Amino acid sequence: MARTSRVKKWFAPGRVNLIGEHTDYNMGFVMPAALDMGCTVRSAPARRAVLHLSSAQYPGEMIFPLEAIPAMKRTGAWCDYVLGVARELAAAGAGLKPMRLEIDSSVPTGSGLSSSAALEVASALALLDGREMDKLALARLCQRAEREFVGMPCGIMDQYASVFGQEHKAILLDCRSVTHEYVPIPEGVEIVVANTMVKHELGSSAYRQRVAECREALSFFPGRESLREVTLADLERASRQMPEIPLARARHVILENRRVQDFLAAALRNDLPAMGRLMVESHRSLQHDYEVSCEELDFMVDTALTIEGVYGSRMTGGGFGGCTVSLVDRNAVDRFRERLAAAYREKFGITPAIYRCIPSAGARRIG
Repeated sequence: MARTSRVKKWFAPGRVNLIGEHTDYNMGFVMPAALDMGCTVRSAPARRAVLHLSSAQYPGEMIFPLEAIPAMKRTGAWCDYVLGVARELAAAGAGLKPMRLEIDSSVPTGSGLSSSAALEVASALALLDGREMDKLALARLCQRAEREFVGMPCGIMDQYASVFGQEHKAILLDCRSVTHEYVPIPEGVEIVVANTMVKHELGSSAYRQRVAECREALSFFPGRESLREVTLADLERASRQMPEIPLARARHVILENRRVQDFLAAALRNDLPAMGRLMVESHRSLQHDYEVSCEELDFMVDTALTIEGVYGSRMTGGGFGGCTVSLVDRNAVDRFRERLAAAYREKFGITPAIYRCIPSAGARRIG
């Protein structure tokens, strides 16, 4: 890295989604919160016209000529998230500077806490090097990098939460209008994330499959642009013509959007039991209608619900492993961590990582 005086540090948070899973690419509602864990990028000028990348999490260094980046093809390695962002910035007319980026992330990969979005957004800030970009434009650019370069057909939620996060608040995001409002977290409760420490290989392919299944479901409703526009009554009328799988996927999306709205109302009136019930309903829908849970996630949720002081629990993220998120009475967090870890270790022989999550500010320069 170059002289200390020339080094800059940029940070973008991961996110935990409290409720509203697999609704973002269906133009629905989600409620994420930016985390106090994220991706830090140290940037400094490079001596040659290259982008020089290294990561604390992966061995080796990678060097890419700046002139080659606009026509780059994905490599299949972690650097694709950075290259995709660099390529999008070049396409947007933001000239790329010769630069060295040293990347360090505290978001566990494969956890469903958006390590990829944190990497994309932090890298974008570093590559912009202080040049201004509208926040929504930044989130959209990073989403395009993941969709069009990495090849994951994600919605806008992860990048949006990383950019727009606010301390002590969740974000109610309308993925159709791409607007948001901040939602205060009730007093006396903590957001606790438990990592199953597994990520089944099915996860990536099944995500794409669910996107396709939602598209198939939408085909039964001519004139509708997304499942967001389909009501439960519409679905009931069409149910006899729809195959079982797209019917179930649509039912999850429609009811999950309703749960997000109900969760917002419960949060605004500090109704923690109602918030907890909605989280459990969300998990059961993801387990049975959307079929993206797994044995480890179901065990964690079921165990959490037996522990005193837990209001609710659900899987968070794409599924097939990764994390659960629970709302836990502040005075019960230590007991929750001990009992959940012990039960999970006894069942699977794995010690889960369990984190207290503090809703935090969005992407920014930190040094």
